Amino acid sequence: MGVDTQRRTASADSVADSSPRGVTYGVPVTDPAPGRAKAPLWARISVICGAVLMLVTGATLVASTVLINRYTKNVNQANLIDTDSKVGDGKALSGAVNLLLLGVDERARDKGNIRSDTIIVLHIPASQDQAYLVSVPRDTFVDIPAFPKTGFGGGRHKATEAFFYGAQNGGGREGGAQLVAKTLNKMTGVRFDGAAIIDFSGFIRVINALGGVRMCVDHQVQSIHMQLVDGKPMWNNEARAAGGGKPVIHKKGCREMAGWEALDFSRQRYGLPNGDYDRQRHQQQLVKAIAKEATSKGVATDLGKLDRVIKAAGSTLMLDTGGVPIADFAFTLKDVAANDLILVRTNAGTFHSTNVNGQSAEALSPESMQMFHAVRDGTLAEWLISHPHFIATSK
Repeated sequence: MGVDTQRRTASADSVADSSPRGVTYGVPVTDPAPGRAKAPLWARISVICGAVLMLVTGATLVASTVLINRYTKNVNQANLIDTDSKVGDGKALSGAVNLLLLGVDERARDKGNIRSDTIIVLHIPASQDQAYLVSVPRDTFVDIPAFPKTGFGGGRHKATEAFFYGAQNGGGREGGAQLVAKTLNKMTGVRFDGAAIIDFSGFIRVINALGGVRMCVDHQVQSIHMQLVDGKPMWNNEARAAGGGKPVIHKKGCREMAGWEALDFSRQRYGLPNGDYDRQRHQQQLVKAIAKEATSKGVATDLGKLDRVIKAAGSTLMLDTGGVPIADFAFTLKDVAANDLILVRTNAGTFHSTNVNGQSAEALSPESMQMFHAVRDGTLAEWLISHPHFIATSK
């Protein structure tokens, strides 16, 4: 496949150690098999997105069209990127690739009140041999453009609100993702080759199917979302209805976490030194931990586990590959190795406050805008060489 590096034009500028790891909403969790192996990026993304099947043994990729079709036919494919923010003609990927990954928390009692608590741009340079995760702080105040299809007139709000306003009045998840993409495109000029939405319950099911993931807690923090009732993790409202429980404390140290624990830790921001910036980093670490576990020998050689993982992901996924067939999308990115996923810290991982209507609010620093312009232009790797403080470390 030829590489066209000039194809883009900018459209705009632990849970407490005593907690039972094997219990996750009634789903047993087994210990993950040891060992790691390099694997294609899409094998990692597929666990998050439920998109394709790639069986990896050592450095060998074996894929079956029959199996790919089996696992992708039930994936919810949708138009998640508005026309102005989309790249490509639906035939092939070339040059640098940008994917928009959104994590949402949608529960039955909150239908219609849904926001994108996780906003990540997955950037792959034109060489297509490595990848970068760039988080957009959810609380950053941004100019959200008008969205006529839902009657939203535009305004200055937190980035997480873009999904909410796009999802109103029948917009649904498609409208929410489209307005997020439109907002980021207007703000940074970045256009997207594809997008994926997975809700947080989907993350839990994927991690459980994997048998857990290894996470490192660098600063003890108490959960604001969950409690333990008789050793069982529950949402706060459920715990209160059951008479109350013990606080979930994520203690410092590295360990294997079940789905509920890993996700809950990655969602904390209060009580952490850098607030939402620490949460961004932990969410990136979770994506990387899922990717590593998904491409481990223990998963690749266990067809039963692999089957459970991909089914778990696909059940809560909404995917947009920009019109490119999923199998083609996968094989285009097959040379991206698991160990080459680099975590990038917006605002270098520290607060950058501004004044909005007389109140302090988060904003992207001039350097962060430069970073996103490098993503837009396909020059992020070169930009990071002279801005190494934007690269996050991970366990």
